[in-house]
Amino acid sequence: MTETEFIEQLKQKSTIAYSRLVDDFQQKVFATCISFVPNKEDAEDIAQDVFVEVYNAINKFKGDSKLSTWIYRITTNKCLEFIRKKNTKKRFAFLQSITGNAIPMDKTDYFTEMNHPGILLENKELTATLFKAISRLPESQSVVFTLHKIDGKSYQEVAEITKRSLSSVESVMFRAKKNLKGLLENYYKNEQ
Repeated sequence: MTETEFIEQLKQKSTIAYSRLVDDFQQKVFATCISFVPNKEDAEDIAQDVFVEVYNAINKFKGDSKLSTWIYRITTNKCLEFIRKKNTKKRFAFLQSITGNAIPMDKTDYFTEMNHPGILLENKELTATLFKAISRLPESQSVVFTLHKIDGKSYQEVAEITKRSLSSVESVMFRAKKNLKGLLENYYKNEQ
């Protein structure tokens, strides 16, 4: 079956096609989710949201990219949406604590589970430090760095997913590496 025929079956809400989609992309979507949000339960929840979104929005798929690229774009957006919500909750709890109307703050550390195959660092503390530094990058740099270095996507794939030119992706990656180096140098200077 061609990709066009497969997409047409998805648009017709075929349960067989949708089941195949999940089988084909489940591990890949989860791997991308855990690259952005390295907490297994949250990554699983986000991955599930991705497939619901794909199911609900498949009729909006125009075919101007590969189906896989479109799915990765949805995955990246869902991860960023989750991170933004989490950061908003932290800021809100912080503001409440300042005004004296504190509610218990979520102390969950999303940088503690490092079972991702793309993470080769064995020291959990170093890995947590790296992910915290990545999370402090501007969003565009964080996305490009995560998709390329953590998730293993090529520059061309990153360009397609982020809808950027190849030269733009390379430029953003260069800035991300430079900023990460600075963040990590400052961290280790302060540790001594």
